[in-house]
Amino acid sequence: MNFSFLVNHIVELSITGLALGAIYALIALGYTMVYGVLQLINFAHSEVFMYGTFAVAWVFVFVHGTTSVNQTLGGTAGLLLLSLLAAMAMSAAIAMLLERVAYRPLLKRKAPRLMALISAIGASFALSELMGLRDRVVGWVGLRDDLDNYVSKARDVYTNPVTIQPQTVFTVGGYGVKDVDIMVIVASLLMMVALDQFVRRTRFGRGIRAVAQDPESAALMGVNATRVIRGTFILGGIMAGAAATLYMVKIGSTRQNAGFIFGVKAFTAAVLGGIGNLRGALLGGLVLGVAENYGAAIFGTQWKDVVAFVLLILILLVRPSGILGESLGKARA
Repeated sequence: MNFSFLVNHIVELSITGLALGAIYALIALGYTMVYGVLQLINFAHSEVFMYGTFAVAWVFVFVHGTTSVNQTLGGTAGLLLLSLLAAMAMSAAIAMLLERVAYRPLLKRKAPRLMALISAIGASFALSELMGLRDRVVGWVGLRDDLDNYVSKARDVYTNPVTIQPQTVFTVGGYGVKDVDIMVIVASLLMMVALDQFVRRTRFGRGIRAVAQDPESAALMGVNATRVIRGTFILGGIMAGAAATLYMVKIGSTRQNAGFIFGVKAFTAAVLGGIGNLRGALLGGLVLGVAENYGAAIFGTQWKDVVAFVLLILILLVRPSGILGESLGKARA
C-alpha cells in the first residue's frame, strides 16, 4: 500500500478522478432514466456510447483527414462542436433503434422483464459485433475502398487523428490543472443540470415523471407512454453522445468493445448514486471516478476496477437504494 503517493498527489488524483467520473455520470444518466421509466436495465446502453465515440473519430477524419497532428483544445473547438452534434445524433439514433427493435415489441406483448433483459444483452452483442465487422458490411455493398479510412482494421484500436494536448490553466497544490479536465467537468455538469431542469420543468419532463411513478394513471390522464419511453431513450442517447465526445477528448481512441468497461462503470455509478435518480447518477459518477483514482494510487493501477466494484458492494450492503435513493417518479417538480 502506498498512502504517501496518495497524499502527495491528492489534488491531481482528485481532479482527474472528477473528470473521469463526469464521463461515467453522463453515461449513467441513460441507465437511470430508462430504469426510472421502465424498471428495466438497458444493458445495450454501453454500445449507444460506443457508437458515439466512433462518430467523433469519423468527423475528425472526414474534416481533417488521417494525418496525425497535435493541437490545443482551443484549436479544435470548431471540430469538437461538430463532433458533439454528430455523436449526439448517432447515439440518439442507436438508442431509438434499440427502443423500437429490442424493447417495444416485448412491452406491447407484456413479456416478462427477464425477456427484455435478455433482449438488451443480445442487442448489446449485436451492435458491438456489427461495429467490429464494419469493413465486411461496407464490402458487401461495394464501398470498401471509398470508406477505407473509416472501416479498415475494424477490430483494432481506432485512434483520433487529432491528439488534443492539455494545457495548464492554473496551479493548485503544485499540480497544474489542465484545460481538458476543466472542460470535461464543466461541460458534464452543464449537461446534467440542463437534463435535470428539463425533466423537472417541461411538459415532456412531467410526462416522464408521471409514467415513472404510475404508468396506468398517466395513461388515463392522456400521457402517451410510448412517446415518453421513446423520448427517454433518445435523451439517454444524447447524454451518451456528449459523454462519447468528452471521452474522445480525454482518451483519444476507441474500439468496437470500448463501451463494455465504461458501460459497466456507468451502471455502477447509477446504482451507487441511486438508480432512477438523475442527481444520484451525477453523484455516483463523481464518487466512483475519484474513488478509482484513490484506490489505484494506494493499491496500484491493476486494482483500479476492483476498487470500483468493492465500493459498489459496500454501498449496496449499507444502503441498497444507493446514496440518494429517490426514484425518478418521485422527483419534486
